[in-house]
Amino acid sequence: MATSASASLSKAVKQQYMELPQGDKVQAMYIWIDGTGEGLRCKTRTLDSEPKSIEDLPEWNFDGSSTYQSEGSNSDMYLIPSAMFRDPFRKDPNKLVLCEVLKYNRKPTETNLRLTCKKVMDMVADQHPWFGMEQEYTILGTDGHPFGWPSNGFPGPQGPYYCGVGADKAYGRDVVEAHYKACLYAGVQICGTNAEVMPAQWEFQVGPCEGIDMGDHLWVARFILHRVCEDFGVVASFDPKPIPGNWNGAGCHTNFSTKEMREDGGLKAIEDSIEKLGKRHSYHIRAYDPKGGLDNARRLTGRHETSNINEFSAGVANRGASIRIPRNVGQEKKGYFEDRRPSANCDPYSVTEALIRTCLLNEEGDEPADY
Repeated sequence: MATSASASLSKAVKQQYMELPQGDKVQAMYIWIDGTGEGLRCKTRTLDSEPKSIEDLPEWNFDGSSTYQSEGSNSDMYLIPSAMFRDPFRKDPNKLVLCEVLKYNRKPTETNLRLTCKKVMDMVADQHPWFGMEQEYTILGTDGHPFGWPSNGFPGPQGPYYCGVGADKAYGRDVVEAHYKACLYAGVQICGTNAEVMPAQWEFQVGPCEGIDMGDHLWVARFILHRVCEDFGVVASFDPKPIPGNWNGAGCHTNFSTKEMREDGGLKAIEDSIEKLGKRHSYHIRAYDPKGGLDNARRLTGRHETSNINEFSAGVANRGASIRIPRNVGQEKKGYFEDRRPSANCDPYSVTEALIRTCLLNEEGDEPADY
């Protein structure tokens, strides 16, 4: 199994340094999304005391020419602290700080989708939009081969692996358990996890989160997963179709509700939203992966529990539809619906913003409105 060289460094030796006292000083790891819209970057600074809120954290900067975000002749970018979590790797009082990125002229970078998402969420705050996102991912060796798969072949066909137990069914559970505990410690709203249909594929769920918190919590959960995998010497892939052929792809199913949908008779509001979504399918497909739908085209084939990327569909308990209404929601006539189209490597800011624009701001057509 191909694992990274750094994973074989002695963790016991490292631990004796990690336990050293640090006085009143605090390490703050600043995290941001790079120019790919998928990759995460981080760096650490020392603070003189423990920050109690975002306002206590200073702005910072970095070299954008090395993160696909600027050219070398004008490369300073600003890091604007946006959300703060406990650091599960260095432990209290140290922090993880999720940041927005601004260019030299204080305008957002192309992959800073948080700014417009926050603006849109603030417009509908009185409707209390809740989200829950189901993040699928695949554990790979450093050679890009799925963890635990035979080096020159394939495991047995899909069937026994989903929610499976046992060494021949669950590949890489240590990573999953470590990630879950690290998220709970950090204060991420992680609410569950399970093994997925393809061996070495797993899922964790984050939510319910209101408004902008959904994107913040999912990005930090992803960062923590990458860091946990780094410690184990493996790689977490959010590729929507990591293995071509008769293997399931990876999505990020997004559950959505408003206060009205959650109250008695809310099914009508759910059905109204689904009708609006049906008229704006191509806009959502573009918003649901970082390559404007090209990544999802490999996954949304109409097979392997997906809908066809070119067609919009909805149904109760139908996992082959674009939108699924859970069975109990149909029975209780209230609750939420699940949009099954977002890809595993989607930007949650883009996905949640698109749902608000179409379902609550009643936008139509292929382009988002400018507010």
